[in-house]
Amino acid sequence: MQEICKVCGLPKDLCVCGTLSKEQQKVLIKLEKRRYGKLTTVVEGINDKNINLRKMAQDLKTICACGGTAKDNKIILQGDHRDRVRNYLTKMGFPETNIEVE
Repeated sequence: MQEICKVCGLPKDLCVCGTLSKEQQKVLIKLEKRRYGKLTTVVEGINDKNINLRKMAQDLKTICACGGTAKDNKIILQGDHRDRVRNYLTKMGFPETNIEVE
C-alpha cells in the first residue's frame, strides 16, 4: 500500500506539495558589502521545510567554488555569484519570475 501525503492527499509518487511551495516563494538574491570591502551574495526567501537549506548551501558552494554558510533562513556566499545562484535555483524548480536579483 502506498503512502498518502497528509497535505495534498495524493500518493507520495504524485505529491505536488513541494512544487507548489516552490512556485509560491519569492526568492531574493542580493549583493552585500561586508567588512573590509568584501562582497557577499545573500539568498533570502527560501522558507520551505521540505528543502534542506544546508544541503542547498553546500551545492552552491561547490558550484561557485567559494566559501559560505546557511543560517537564519539565508544562504551567504563569499563573492559575487548572483548569476550562478539564479541558474541553480531555476534548475531546482523555482520559477524565474519569482527570483529577484539586486
